[in-house]
Amino acid sequence: MIKLSVVIITFNEERNISRCLDSVKDVADEIVVVDSFSTDKTREICESRNVRFIEHKFEGHIEQKNYAMNQASYDYILSLDADEALSDELKTSILEVKKDWTHDGYTFNRFTNYCGKWIRHSGWYPDVKLRLWDRRKGKWQGVNPHDKCVLEPGAKVKHLKGDLLHYSYYTIEEHILQANKFSTIAAEQLVKKKKHVPFIKVLINPFFKFLRNYFLKAGFLDGYYGFIICTITAHETFQKYAKAWHLARSGKK
Repeated sequence: MIKLSVVIITFNEERNISRCLDSVKDVADEIVVVDSFSTDKTREICESRNVRFIEHKFEGHIEQKNYAMNQASYDYILSLDADEALSDELKTSILEVKKDWTHDGYTFNRFTNYCGKWIRHSGWYPDVKLRLWDRRKGKWQGVNPHDKCVLEPGAKVKHLKGDLLHYSYYTIEEHILQANKFSTIAAEQLVKKKKHVPFIKVLINPFFKFLRNYFLKAGFLDGYYGFIICTITAHETFQKYAKAWHLARSGKK
């Protein structure tokens, strides 16, 4: 049986981290928490359990997760966010994989709880994530703040049964604030990478984002919260391109 390191990054996650840690205790051979200097009880909660707690300055989601991955004692990694937890079925699947590791990485669906409601559509489910892998075969990449684990070409991947439970936003206000924060990071990354952002994207992309998620991805079946999610997601897209367009013009001046 392989040894598995569970790796989690945190910042002020006192309301979520206990649930996350409890869900992985039966599959983890070690738990590594990399914290960006929380000011709440995150550290206290982690140290009350069998966790290796490391503080490290946050320089970006991708950078922080790669740093955390490299702190693990074992090459087999299960990476979670603090607001996530394993379902019972997914725990069983991971325990079976530990007994017979046959692939380079494993994916599973993420199932999101939004303001107390489980979201089954709106482009949020099934939200396939690769979070269980051999770190010698891949690492975190993507564009901040939207990180993703990418394996080397030719790597073998298998999909597991069970859901990764994601307790996302407790209030609509939290979602709006996070969307504003994420749109700023994404806009800065576009400008940094010198991506061309024509003004037409500010007008068109949010509109099509809403149409896709609410109609094509059946967000209307999620009721009131489906409409809210699709609207905020579209507005985040608007903010990203509007901010990027403004930043690019300001830079030229």
